[in-house]
Amino acid sequence: MTSHPPAAVLEAYSLAGAAIEYVPGGLINDTFIATAGDGRRAVVQRLHPVFGAEVHFDIDAVTAHVAGKGLATPRLLRAADGALWVEADGVVWRAMSYVDGDTVHTCSDPRQAEAGFRLIAAFHRAGVHDTTAHLQRLRDVCTDELSRDILAAASELAPLGDLPRRITHGDLKISNVLFADEPAPRAVCLIDLDTVGLQTMAYELGDALRSWCNPSGEDVAAPAIDAAVFEAAVRGYAADGRDVLSPAEVDALVPGVETVCVELAARFCVDAVEDRYFGWNAQRFASRHEHNLVRASGQLALARSVRAARPALAAIVDQYLR
Repeated sequence: MTSHPPAAVLEAYSLAGAAIEYVPGGLINDTFIATAGDGRRAVVQRLHPVFGAEVHFDIDAVTAHVAGKGLATPRLLRAADGALWVEADGVVWRAMSYVDGDTVHTCSDPRQAEAGFRLIAAFHRAGVHDTTAHLQRLRDVCTDELSRDILAAASELAPLGDLPRRITHGDLKISNVLFADEPAPRAVCLIDLDTVGLQTMAYELGDALRSWCNPSGEDVAAPAIDAAVFEAAVRGYAADGRDVLSPAEVDALVPGVETVCVELAARFCVDAVEDRYFGWNAQRFASRHEHNLVRASGQLALARSVRAARPALAAIVDQYLR
């Protein structure tokens, strides 16, 4: 288990002596729930070095805007000196307001997808992918059969076209949506806003659908796209966001899913060699290398599944978003 936040960080947020609970499952940042003696709760996170501390200025601005539109969102808490983050031993820490909700890691019910994508559409209404670079890095670093298979899959991707770059969340996997503990799924808010920035909706929604429509999760070597979850997600997005997407963005939706799968396969394959970026499950795998190879194989299999299902998925998109 990851070590707890240092005392200096907790003191800076008036959380000295708070009970600390580690929240597993994050691939990048380490997350903890701090519960003070008076019942106050906060989310405390150790920021991965890949992010600069200045990202908090963007997070503060975006969450203020989203809150102003009436959407629930976690807000950065100010430290005792008014800062948006705290540094301790060369590590950047932050605290955010606690929003009550459940985190899930795979979509077990199409109704979850419908509710989640309705919230995603609301976020887009209110309001950093580079496949070429990741594939070049794969060519530079990896020479095994898996990397060659990923590059072959990349050569067969459909072009996404010249799409506008919009303000997006940037990492809409299912675990970045909090759900209310109610009989019918209800999405409460989006979390983990480090990746907010400009990108195309092909990547934004392609990554979201890649994550939500893979009920097997990222830790298996042969997943497949779930067309029922895909349909529920598109239906949910259309309920609040049918007019958000341009015709070209609608055209790029299914190719975007496949492209993100291939890109992520490349990224996992590279990290299997470099062994320094993604978190890994030490209880299931002997090393980060082993875990990343399974992830890379899984995302390549998912890309091939999307390719095989292109006509059916495109028909769903046409039904709800045309």
